[in-house]
Amino acid sequence: MLKLDDRDLKILAILRAEGRISKADLARRVNLSAAPCWERLQRLEKAGIITGYHAEVALKKLGPHIVVFMAVELEQHRAEDFQLFERAMERHDEIVACYAVGGGFDYILQIVTRDIDSYQRLVDHLLEARLGLARYFTYVVTKPVKQAAALPLELIARPKE
Repeated sequence: MLKLDDRDLKILAILRAEGRISKADLARRVNLSAAPCWERLQRLEKAGIITGYHAEVALKKLGPHIVVFMAVELEQHRAEDFQLFERAMERHDEIVACYAVGGGFDYILQIVTRDIDSYQRLVDHLLEARLGLARYFTYVVTKPVKQAAALPLELIARPKE
């Protein structure tokens, strides 16, 4: 695992909040000249710590939509059942996140789609695909309360004391 110092963490925090910042501004903000800042950035990318650069999109400006969380329990718990389900998740663009979880459910899905009808069509398709769903629970988001652009980098990257 790559050892990160305070400057590395600051670079990551700035990029997470301001992905379009110029390299010169980034270097100035972390108190480095351009070349050493660029070297750090390349090292973070090469180590796989920075995996990409993305834009945040205001979905409300694009059109009506809903966000749904779906808790899923599979009928069987064999490796091939999990693999079948996970491969199927990749084929649906409206499933924007899928997490395998411990506890009462096997997976939590985050789904973004146009409306309840399109959500129901997705559910019908998943059921018809015979993926081994024993049961599922739907949770429609009524309002976002917190969507963190910042990650707790310091908490994760610092060794326990």
